Amino acid sequence: MRRTLWGMMVLVVLGFSCKRVASDLPDDSVGEEPEIAALQPRIEYGFNLDDFEVVTDTIRKGDSFGELMLQNKVDYPKIATVAERYRDTFDVRRIRVGKPYLILKSKDTAQAAQVFIYQEDRINYTVVDFRDSVRAYKEKRPVKLVEREISGVIPEGGSLDYVLYEKGVSTYLSTEMSQIYAWTIDFFKLYPGDKFRIVFDEKYIADSIYAGTGPIKAAFFEHHGEGRYAFAYTNDSLNMKEYFDEEAENLRRTFLAAPLKYGSYRLSSRYNLKRRIRYYGYKVRPHKGTDYAAPIGTPILATADGVVTESTRRGGNGKYVKIRHNGTYSTQYLHMKAQNVKRGDYVRQGDVIGWIGMTGNTGGPHVCYRFWKNGRQVDPLREELPAAEPLAEPLRPDYFAYIAPLKEQLDCIPFDPDPTQQQEELITYNPTEDALNQP
Repeated sequence: MRRTLWGMMVLVVLGFSCKRVASDLPDDSVGEEPEIAALQPRIEYGFNLDDFEVVTDTIRKGDSFGELMLQNKVDYPKIATVAERYRDTFDVRRIRVGKPYLILKSKDTAQAAQVFIYQEDRINYTVVDFRDSVRAYKEKRPVKLVEREISGVIPEGGSLDYVLYEKGVSTYLSTEMSQIYAWTIDFFKLYPGDKFRIVFDEKYIADSIYAGTGPIKAAFFEHHGEGRYAFAYTNDSLNMKEYFDEEAENLRRTFLAAPLKYGSYRLSSRYNLKRRIRYYGYKVRPHKGTDYAAPIGTPILATADGVVTESTRRGGNGKYVKIRHNGTYSTQYLHMKAQNVKRGDYVRQGDVIGWIGMTGNTGGPHVCYRFWKNGRQVDPLREELPAAEPLAEPLRPDYFAYIAPLKEQLDCIPFDPDPTQQQEELITYNPTEDALNQP
């Protein structure tokens, strides 16, 4: 592919040496301090836990916020204040079974609850403070980002999930990769010997508690012999992060490849104007949608930016949403359990607009995705849809300078031995849902 003269100059100046200077590496022996024997106060969630009697537990079936607080000697008027005044901060009706919490109780004879801390996930939590005047607020635990590099080769009968699992890496990365390369690689049809390199951050709380992965900074994926780079870069013209290749071309398309996240669905029925159904005596009954089967409650995503023109329920369509993207394209999403948008809302690509259901005429949970071009329904999987805008020319010099060290870093990550050349028996891997809560 062509490369701009500026991009070539940057890469030539920096070179492609994979050697690292010893003086640039961290020296664990420098700056070490002797271990302090004295006990340090236990500061967590912004409180000195030594000042309280601490109760830790998880929400159980049948628990309610009100009952938990009454059991721990909180006056009813204070409970009512939280429920009424701080509903937008902490909706007491929506505490979930299995979520951990802390109750900080006074050390006097009353041992009444003074603070309630509800942990939404490993990073985000809500504090309800009953001391003095009642207040509730949301906070985040401090997170340390640690950069990590990995590479892998797809084995015979394997998948990206399988390789990441074998490396002890969150399979959430496979979803990220599928979204980055949505229009260039079909991750359901990878070939043995396909390979990848990724640079990303991992999140840690208190330096040691793993809290999931951050966004991918840079990636390289070789699919069927053809390599594709991807670099995260903030597109200042839209004030949003995008992924571009080494030529500053946008990897994103104006439409997502599917209205569901990778790994959460299967393609159950394609657009087919000559479809015949046994139940109807094999008469031709055209199917002008594309069906994606998934469990009830799976989020349905807007495939492109646009304005919601319909959010209603009608006949065999059940509950559905229709979006006008511009003067040419519109999309529709049928059989929802519930909608998450209303008529007139502006949505961005990837926004959750509803959830998989079985409303209307349907034999199982799925979304029927319909695609209009110039007022006529067409097959979105056969359309040559336009790419998103490439990086603006004025931004390209800075972009090429930014990606040069990242590209060198990617190119220097060694691949594992190619498993397609090994004769070891492979174990069939069935990826399960990632246990970590990804924010």
